[in-house]
Amino acid sequence: MYVCCFLCLVVVSCAKTESLKVGVSSAEINPSIGSFIAGDKQNRKFTGVHDSLYAKAVVISHGDSHIALVTVDCIGLMYPDVIRIRTKAAELSGFPAERIVVTSTHTHAGPDVVGIWGSDMAHSGVDSVYMDFLVNTTAKQIQKAFENRKIATGYTAETTFGDPWVKNICNEELDRSLTLLHFKDQQQENIVTLANFACHPTFVDALASEVSADFIHGYYQTMKTNLGGEAMYLQGAIGGWVQPEGEPQTFENAFKRGKELADKVHRTLKQAEALPVDEITFKSKKFGLLVGNEGWKQLSAMGTIKRAISDSVHTEIDYFTIGKAKFITHPGETAPIYALESKKGMGKGPNFVLGLGNDALGYILKPAYFDDKTLPHAEYLTSMSVGKQTGPDILKHINGLIANKK
Repeated sequence: MYVCCFLCLVVVSCAKTESLKVGVSSAEINPSIGSFIAGDKQNRKFTGVHDSLYAKAVVISHGDSHIALVTVDCIGLMYPDVIRIRTKAAELSGFPAERIVVTSTHTHAGPDVVGIWGSDMAHSGVDSVYMDFLVNTTAKQIQKAFENRKIATGYTAETTFGDPWVKNICNEELDRSLTLLHFKDQQQENIVTLANFACHPTFVDALASEVSADFIHGYYQTMKTNLGGEAMYLQGAIGGWVQPEGEPQTFENAFKRGKELADKVHRTLKQAEALPVDEITFKSKKFGLLVGNEGWKQLSAMGTIKRAISDSVHTEIDYFTIGKAKFITHPGETAPIYALESKKGMGKGPNFVLGLGNDALGYILKPAYFDDKTLPHAEYLTSMSVGKQTGPDILKHINGLIANKK
C-alpha cells in the first residue's frame, strides 16, 4: 500500500509541466523640444510632439528560462547603449542581462541617439542626459514586465503586407512577410501582440519637426482599439533600401498605413495557430567586424559617435526560440537578401528577423554595391556602411549560430 502511494506521487511529480508566463510594460521616451532630430539632414531640431515615442518590453518565461524582447522608437540604438540597458535591468531586477534583446523601430522622427545628426559632423547630436533617461526608462520596463508576468498561451500567424506601397528602391529582393506572435492570459484577454515587418518609418522624414513614431503610431493606436493589451512592432530587414514609395508624405497618410497594418494583423490573428511552448532556447555570438569605412573611424576618433571603432568594431547576434517560433537578430539595416537567407537557414517557421537588433551598424549591403557605384543609390548606401564584407560576414555568423543552436 505504501509503495503504491509512493509510485503515485512519483507519477504526479513527473507529469507536472512548467507554465508559459508573459509580462509586458511600456513607457513614453519623448525627447526635449530643441533636441536634434535623427534622419535626413543635420542640424534639425524638434519644435513639438505629434505623437509619443515608446520603449516597450515583453518578458517571456518557461520555467527558469527567460527572454526579454524590447522595442524602442528611435533611429537605432548602438551596441554600447544596449549593454547599458542590459546592465541596468539586471541591477534593478536580477534579470539575466545576456537574455535581453533590444531592437529599434528606426523612426526618422525621433532623437539623435547615434551622434551624426548634430550641428555638423564634428559635433555629436546626442544628448547625454536624454540617453541616461532612455537607458533607465527602458531598463525599468524590463523590470516591470518581469514582475507583471502571468500564465499565458501563445499563438502565431503569418501573412504578407505592403503591396504595392512598400518597395525596395534598389530594385532588388523584397520580403513583405508579416509574422505574428500573440499572447493571451487565462481569461483569453490580449497581453501583447508582436508584429515583424520590414519598412522604413519615413512618411514624414525631413518634412516635419515634430516627434513621431511615423506609421508605427497608427499601428499602435489601432491595435489598442482592435485588441487591447500591448502591441510591439519588430522592424525587419530594411537596408538597401526598403521604404514607402510614391506615397503622400503626411502624418495623416502615415497613420492610415499604420492602421491598415493593424487591421491586417487583427484579421490574420483570427486564423492564428496555437503555439505550444515546451522550452525557450537562446544562443549568442559576439564578434568583431572589419571596418573598411574610414568615415566611421574618424567619427569615433572625434567623439561624434561615442563608440570604439578602429580597424574593427564589436557587435553581437542572438538566435532564440520560443516553442517553434524562431528569432535571429541583425545588427543594423540589412538588405532583404540577408533576411531571406536567414529564414532559409532557420527552416520551417514562424521565423522572425529582427533588424537593428542589439546594434545600429548602418547599411549592411551586398558586396556588389562597393564594386559598382552605378547601382541604384550605391554611393550613399556604401557611405553609410561599415564595409564591403559586413553582409557576408554577418550571414556567416548567423548560419553558424543557427546550425549550432543546441
